[in-house]
Amino acid sequence: MTKRLILTVLLILTALLPSNAQLQDPVHFSATTKRVSPTSIVITFKGNIDAGWHVYSTNIGAGGPTPATFHFDKQQNVETDGPLQALGAAKTVMDPVFNMKVTYFEGHATFVQKLKITAKDFSAKGYLEYGSCNDQNCMPPTQVEFSVKGSDGPTIAIKKDSQVIPQTATTTIDTTKTATLAAAKPNKNLQAQWWQPSIKQLQTFDNTQSSHKGLLAIFILGFLGGLLALLTPCVWPIIPMTVSFFIHRADNRRRAIRESFLYGISIVVIYMALGLFITLLFGVNKLNDLSTNAFFNIFFFLLLLIFAASFLGGFEITLPARWNNKVNNKAETTTGLLSIFLMAFTLVLVSFSCTSPIIGLLLVEVSTMGNILSPTIGMLGFAIALALPFTLFALFPTWLKKAPKSGAWMNVVKVTLGFIELAFSLKFLSVADLAYNWHILDRETFLSLWIVIFALLGIYLLGKLKFPGDENNTHTSIPRFFLGLLSLAFALYMVPGLWGAPLKAISAFSPPLYTQDFNLYQHQVEAAFTDYESGMSYAKTTGKPVLLDFTGKGCVNCRKMENAVWGDPAISKYLKQDFVLISLYCDDKTPLPEYLEIKENNKQRTLRTVGDKWSYLQRHKFGANAQPFYVPVDNNGNPLNHSYAYDENISHFQNFLQTALENFHK
Repeated sequence: MTKRLILTVLLILTALLPSNAQLQDPVHFSATTKRVSPTSIVITFKGNIDAGWHVYSTNIGAGGPTPATFHFDKQQNVETDGPLQALGAAKTVMDPVFNMKVTYFEGHATFVQKLKITAKDFSAKGYLEYGSCNDQNCMPPTQVEFSVKGSDGPTIAIKKDSQVIPQTATTTIDTTKTATLAAAKPNKNLQAQWWQPSIKQLQTFDNTQSSHKGLLAIFILGFLGGLLALLTPCVWPIIPMTVSFFIHRADNRRRAIRESFLYGISIVVIYMALGLFITLLFGVNKLNDLSTNAFFNIFFFLLLLIFAASFLGGFEITLPARWNNKVNNKAETTTGLLSIFLMAFTLVLVSFSCTSPIIGLLLVEVSTMGNILSPTIGMLGFAIALALPFTLFALFPTWLKKAPKSGAWMNVVKVTLGFIELAFSLKFLSVADLAYNWHILDRETFLSLWIVIFALLGIYLLGKLKFPGDENNTHTSIPRFFLGLLSLAFALYMVPGLWGAPLKAISAFSPPLYTQDFNLYQHQVEAAFTDYESGMSYAKTTGKPVLLDFTGKGCVNCRKMENAVWGDPAISKYLKQDFVLISLYCDDKTPLPEYLEIKENNKQRTLRTVGDKWSYLQRHKFGANAQPFYVPVDNNGNPLNHSYAYDENISHFQNFLQTALENFHK
């Protein structure tokens, strides 16, 4: 058992280690052509999509993420026969950032385009363009090229507009204008040093960012949940009885301590098994879907609402008594390691009425984070916190005399947790509201409910509100007074949000600002330049450093960073005064004046749009291809600090900019 626990911990620590890899290749497409008739060709694009990623379908509205589209570079006597078709099981969800429904594929995607041959000699060259995202990053628009050619088409031209077009009347349509990147530099005022690769320079900086660092936060969240569970009436009174049982169970204390350790390990194993069960039940894709799926969010809202009512004293959630009795009797009649495991399982069942609402909130919250390890890591933290006092009190029995006795204060803890469960339930109802466009829980409505909930919590902690199970105390304790004060202060903090204040402390929970009808907030930050060369020229003239923002019009997390981080006064000062902000949209579909032919990974590629150009710049110069991606550089394009990806922590982003500014002045 101990060896297995050590192996599990090592695996978790491995998952928490940062990764330096920045180039990502989550989607793998192939193109095949098939002649289905003398006048028809079918081109099939088949893609395999990595877990956690999705590819958008064809039916995406304007202003949304990058849809799948079909394009010709060259065409001679070939034309499309109908629109591009998307095949497979697509998912349609309401995207709260774009405020529109989007359709995408997971696992596999297939797109089919039919072509019509109009003359004997024919040829065509083109590409499928698609967009892909996960919960953290979006890839730039990516092309899958194809080509067809033949001389066995129809000898009589196909009718167009009810007229027969003679064979000799066909013309070659060639819309491609190409030029090498090197040849284009003099015409576009491209400075060679601005395009020089800086991958090695970027790696010299200590980049502490990791896509897995969120797992540490999940572990801490679970640990705090376990500590809260200890303070409930179902768990705290069990500690002295259980520890006493283990101390008097053996003739020597060494064995009692060893069995107490095994007891704690058993608790950890049971709760981690629950986390693994949740993971296996939903799977990788389902965990990613939970963050926007309306059905699951409504279910979670009702579940947390029931848990909140239970904690407030409305009723008690209990398992059948025969389950507890059966497991307890089995533990008493069994010896060895199995008996200790059954004792731990008995604790889990007995404390279910108090721990289930906390576990439910924890699993609901971490499951919607879109990480396959989230439930297991969260339950690991919860179980360690829950098992810790049993082991410590077994090692140091005299501590039990100093521990606080169970009493009315535990019901206060339960009711307080009930208020918190009620507040968090509204977060999931808000997601469902956004999905269906009900507009019953817009931002001002959500904030109004939270203000009332936390104001009532403050009133309760001050002793002015009673619930079932509370004693009629004549005074309020000092801890309750300060907690009530904090709750009332938090309620007042949210009041300016009714007029559009950003409220950074709860931006992850409240609906987006665009759902608010009355908004006085006017501190949006916009880039001065959306062209790399123009922005660098301006920075060279003014002597300022540059913050390169590789972004996308269809990048969800780019918008989150701009709303939650850039608008902060401390950050906006840097972006408006100290840096030249250049936003490069890697999905900009504006055609380049001249196509650029580049060689990348020993393959010839064509850059057709402005977005293609900025995406190539990101890969070529910085070795990355996901957005959002921020790099501070000097006037010559040399990095001033490590790169920065999606992280809404304002202090982290502020330190990132401050360090870059200091390095520039050095």
